[in-house]
Amino acid sequence: MNTLPNKKHISKFSLISLVFLTLFIQVVAGQSLYVGKVGSQGKALKKYIEPSELKKLTDNPVDSIWIIDVRSEKAYAGGHIPTAKSFPAGDVMNRLNEIPKSQYLIIYCTVGANAQIVSKKLKKAGYKRYMNWGGISRWEWDKEIE
Repeated sequence: MNTLPNKKHISKFSLISLVFLTLFIQVVAGQSLYVGKVGSQGKALKKYIEPSELKKLTDNPVDSIWIIDVRSEKAYAGGHIPTAKSFPAGDVMNRLNEIPKSQYLIIYCTVGANAQIVSKKLKKAGYKRYMNWGGISRWEWDKEIE
């Protein structure tokens, strides 16, 4: 009787372990797999994906770029990225008249998942200039408090 482990079994085990490790790393890093995803005309926003670049933008705002916080109003009031506008994920579709399609939108939430959901909704509504920046945990500087 052969006591060596089956190579197929080891290979499947290794693959499953690798998948779980990758997911674990994403959770620990606190980031969605969708961070940096942009709309068809949002590629210009990619330069702000690094926190230090977004910090420069908050220090010197550009009228054509809005930073959108899709967390709850309570979370927003507790501390948000400076210059960010509050559009909670559950309210965005009811407030589209407040968000011009001509604006570039940098969207963030707690970890990036809700920002991706909002991005998909905006895409369906005809928006093309947006980017999922990810989660506020990436912001290393002081937060603005309402």
